[in-house]
Amino acid sequence: MARKSFNYKVQDAGRDFGKVFVLTELPAAQGEAWGMRAILALTAEGVDIPPGFERMGMAGMIELGVKSLAKLRWETAQPLLAEMWQCVQIMPDPARAHVVRELIDEDIEEIMTRVKLRYEIFKLHGDFLTAVAASK
Repeated sequence: MARKSFNYKVQDAGRDFGKVFVLTELPAAQGEAWGMRAILALTAEGVDIPPGFERMGMAGMIELGVKSLAKLRWETAQPLLAEMWQCVQIMPDPARAHVVRELIDEDIEEIMTRVKLRYEIFKLHGDFLTAVAASK
C-alpha cells in the first residue's frame, strides 16, 4: 500500500494564494524515528506529556504536540522541524498536476503558510503519533 498523500491548496490571501503543495507521509521507519525523537526530546527537557494523551483525539494530540514542541530549546526542536519539510513538495503549475518538485526556500513566501503546512503534516501523521505514544 502506498504512503498517504494529499494536495494542500493555499486559500489565504497573500503571496502564496493558490499555490498547491503535495504532502506525503514519511516512510514508516523514518516516521517512527521522528516520533520517538520528539517524545524523547520532550521528556528529556521536562515537558509533561499527560498520561493517556493518545486518547485525546487528533485535534487534542496536534494541539499538545505543537504546544509541547514550542517548549523545547531551539537546538533540540530545529532538526525535528526541519525534517518535517521532507514531507512537502510543490506543484508549480496546478494545471499540470503530474509535475511536482522538491521545495526551495522561495516557494513559501508567507509565515502563515508554513504554520498551516506544519499543522497538515501533523494531521497526516496523526495515526503514528497514537502508536508512538502507546509504546512510550
